Amino acid sequence: MSIWSKPGAWLITACVALGSCGYHVAGQANLVPKTVHTIALPPFTNSTVRYKLSDLLPEALSRELVSRTRYQIVNDPTQADAVLRGTVINYSAFPTLFDQAAGRTSGIQINLRLELSLVERSTNKVIYSRPLFDVHERYEVSATNNYQYFDESGAALERLSKDVARDVVTSILDNF
Repeated sequence: MSIWSKPGAWLITACVALGSCGYHVAGQANLVPKTVHTIALPPFTNSTVRYKLSDLLPEALSRELVSRTRYQIVNDPTQADAVLRGTVINYSAFPTLFDQAAGRTSGIQINLRLELSLVERSTNKVIYSRPLFDVHERYEVSATNNYQYFDESGAALERLSKDVARDVVTSILDNF
């Protein structure tokens, strides 16, 4: 009786062959070259009227990179090994819920479109690029009466910035 006639021999052979010929699960490699130790995050270019976004997004990305990676964040792009640049292309906010009794909006959705790229400074090689990155955040408008309300848009933009940072850093680290 040969080894190939035994049950499971083909399966074991196939597993060994596939495991040794370079197959691997996608999304398990860091996109950033080993020569990159410092990353600069200059303020984002902002093509919208929402001025806080150009500061909130790089701040959130810096915090996320510091907490999840070995990279040092520097202020000066000329002193960094790589530069993460971004542009806020579009910002829109529109009502999603309307309180008919109070005659006002009670829910708002923010839509944001970004362009991001991480470039190795010495070679100008694009390490990561996301030319059309759309993100959304919903929030409710709190009101004590018809004339006073608490503007929740700032908190919504901070949550949105954290979500963007988490998504971008995960994409860079997991090669997605």
